Amino acid sequence: MDVYRHTHDLPASARGGVVAIGNFDGVHRGHRSVLAEAQARAEALGTHVSVLTFEPHPRSLFQPDKPPFRLSSMRTRLRILEAIGIDAVFVLHFDWDFAKITAESFVEDMLAGDMGVAHVVIGEDFRYGHKRRGDADLLRQLGQRHGFGVSALPPVLDDAGEVISSSRVRTALQQGEPREAQRLLGRPWELEGRVEHGAQRGREIGFPTANLRLGDYLEPMHGIYAMRAGIDAGPDTLWMDGVGYVGRRPVVDGEEVLLEVHLFDIAADLYGKHLRVQTIEFLRGDFAFDSLQAMRAQIAEDYTAARRVLADEPPAVPVERQRA
Repeated sequence: MDVYRHTHDLPASARGGVVAIGNFDGVHRGHRSVLAEAQARAEALGTHVSVLTFEPHPRSLFQPDKPPFRLSSMRTRLRILEAIGIDAVFVLHFDWDFAKITAESFVEDMLAGDMGVAHVVIGEDFRYGHKRRGDADLLRQLGQRHGFGVSALPPVLDDAGEVISSSRVRTALQQGEPREAQRLLGRPWELEGRVEHGAQRGREIGFPTANLRLGDYLEPMHGIYAMRAGIDAGPDTLWMDGVGYVGRRPVVDGEEVLLEVHLFDIAADLYGKHLRVQTIEFLRGDFAFDSLQAMRAQIAEDYTAARRVLADEPPAVPVERQRA
């Protein structure tokens, strides 16, 4: 899969295809319908299919003071898009200059001019251009003028008739419901990052952990989770069972929110490794202990509970092997 950071001076192989446009944060089941439609259109037209997305997420620019909210890093999104068969991804830098581009210029100069698109697929609620003035109707009008087709898809509903959306996934995670998030995503919620050196208090009490900063990721409900994790090796990632903690470690007066993962029966040195982590089930909330002894006893119970949950869990399927 090719990745482009701009739309100008493209090779002929990157022009003339079908493009799906959106933020695709989480690449959930609703996003998958947009991507599947783009793939179907590309097959019918005998051309390639690409995705056009934005980084950072526009909300980060317009609402910088709001808490982190990202469901997936760009690395994760690219991994998923390649897995489902996307040929190319355009990752456009979203800054104040880009935000000032009019809806007409975005379509005429970038989509029709630079990319020479044959067809565009969006969700019907997608907005674009300065002050979000572009919508599906304008895109259809401009598409007719410039000779490309447009498909604007309605939201995908779940079995209860509710719209599948990134905001629902975020709400599920913030309420300690990773199973609900998994249902909406179509796979376990996955975080990833570089393992950093911590205070090694876990090692001191007999439960060493790999520590990751959440960074731009959404902050899920604090507490203990049954998790799976693996050192990133693409489709060959070896997923291992474990138990994880998200929070500020109140027993040791922690301030920064961290993700700490202990892998069962593994003694490997993970420092500096790029670790991928799947949240499987929320076990309990976060609370302080009267003593380290009390904490040790509770952690032992948490480990037993996590092992029990994961023993009944189907084997992890890397997103690299999940085709649309």
